[in-house]
This record gives sequence, structure tokens and C-alpha cells, in this order.
Amino acid sequence: MGKHKNKIIAGVIIAAVLAFVFWWGGDAPGLHGWNIQKSENTNLSQTQTEAPSNVPENSPSAEPTQGIENQPEAEKELSDIPVKEANDPATEENKPHKSDNTPMTAEEKVALAERMSESSSSQAESGDVGYSEQSGMDINNATGKDKYNTEPVPEGKPIPIEPENVVISDKELTCTLSVRCDTILKNIAWLNKEKVELVPKDGIIYAEQTVTFYEGESVFNLLVREMKRNKIHMEFENTPMYNSAYIEGIGNLYEFDCGELSGWMYKVNDWFPNYGCSRYQLKEGDKVEWVYTCDLGTDVGGNYGVRNGK
Repeated sequence: MGKHKNKIIAGVIIAAVLAFVFWWGGDAPGLHGWNIQKSENTNLSQTQTEAPSNVPENSPSAEPTQGIENQPEAEKELSDIPVKEANDPATEENKPHKSDNTPMTAEEKVALAERMSESSSSQAESGDVGYSEQSGMDINNATGKDKYNTEPVPEGKPIPIEPENVVISDKELTCTLSVRCDTILKNIAWLNKEKVELVPKDGIIYAEQTVTFYEGESVFNLLVREMKRNKIHMEFENTPMYNSAYIEGIGNLYEFDCGELSGWMYKVNDWFPNYGCSRYQLKEGDKVEWVYTCDLGTDVGGNYGVRNGK
């Protein structure tokens, strides 16, 4: 019994010695005085979420600044739109267009018109608030316009008359009327190729002549009747915002056919009204002209603000 007990004690001692040798001289981590190192993967997520301290502010990986940088770029894009000088021939290179070929907004066209008018000899007459109000216009003090977005008219010019308030009599009066598109001839390179054959050689669609109208009628009433009577194509759109018709095309020549800045305008007695043709009430002896512009009106003596009465 004593011998067996001694063998057991000896076995325990040997096992302890072997265990000590394994832990001290073996590959057991954390011993030998080591500290257990975390795996490199442990910090991987932190490395991905934290920006390196040496990344410069203008690096592509840095957060973009909102808004400020984009605005000058938009202004630069507008300033890059070609503007043809009055005496220069029209070419594909100077045809007005944005660099990205997207349509211009109304705001961009107004800004471009202002830029173009700086080099134009034709300037729109300034409206007179006092005169316009005394003549019957209801001008909103906050907007400086009437309820149909019309600015005051220059002193001495007729104010707009709303079509729904007009009574047309059977009294016959006379005026002159003409429709021409001769500006296209000077800018034929800008015209849609399929429309070239529609342009008269002299640019006159309807030669000036004396016509009859009825007391109370508007420029729009006159145009519709005479175009129909002479079998000349015409298309228009009613625009409630301006309480007037908008002339889209005459003689199958439409707005934008000769560039993005093109369209129809009207003038009466050499003045381009700043309101729609449905709101201009004719008077005896008026001289009414419909002209096609290729350049926001600067090529016919008007400007974008009064194109087609808008």
C-alpha cells in the first residue's frame, strides 16, 4: 500500500514538472511575461470610420462644401452662352445655347437679355407707376405689378384692358397690320433645317395693309381674323397667368425654331407692349406689326420682358 502511495505522489510530481516545462517553454500565449496582443482586425472598423489626420481639406475624400462652390459655376455657365454681335453672321458656333445643352429657364433668359441689352442700342422704356395708376391700373405695392404680373406702362402708353371687361360694338374702324420674319434670313444658320423652305424670300408673311376691326377688339382678335381670312397658319395658347393668348406660331414658324431665344413679338405704333396681345385694345389708325425675333427681341428693337406680351 505504501509503495502504491509513493508511486502516485511521484506521478503527480512528474506531471507538474511536465506542465511547468510546457507553459514556460512552449507556445502558450500570454505567458513568458507577454501581454496578449489584440488582433489587427480588432481596430479595422475604427480605421475605416475615422478620417486619417493627414488628409488635406481639399482632398477628394474630404466632405464637400455645400452650395457656395456651385453658384459661381452656374453663373459661369450662363456667361459662356454665345452672344452674337448685331452685325455678325449667324453660325453654329455663335448660336445661343448652354454648354450642357439643357433648356434655359425663364430666369436665365431674363439674365441673358439684360446682358445682351447692354450692347444693344434699343432700350425698353421705363414704366410710370403714377401714370399707370391714374389711368386705371391696379398696381400691387409689394410686387410693383398688377395681378397679371404686368409692370406699369410708360407715360403716354395705353394700359392693358382685360378681355372679359370689353364690349365689342359693330362700329368699324381701321388700322394697319403686317407679319414678317425677315430676321430669320439674317440667322438662317440657326433655323431648323426642315423649316428653311417655309421662310419667304423677302421674310414677309403678311404684307402691311389697311384692315378693318370693330371697336373694342384687341390685337389678338385682329390677328386671328386676318390670318384665317388669308389662310395663313397660326397657333396660340391661352395663358391664364397673363390673362392673354400667347402666339406660338405663324406660317408654321414657331418659337424656338431659330434658336432657343426665338419667338414672336408684337408692337403697336413702334412700341412693344409689356402685356399680352389679348389685352391691347385697338384704336383707329393703329399700326400693328408682328415680328419674329431670333435674339430675345434685341434684333427687332424689343426685349425678352415684352416678348409676345409676357
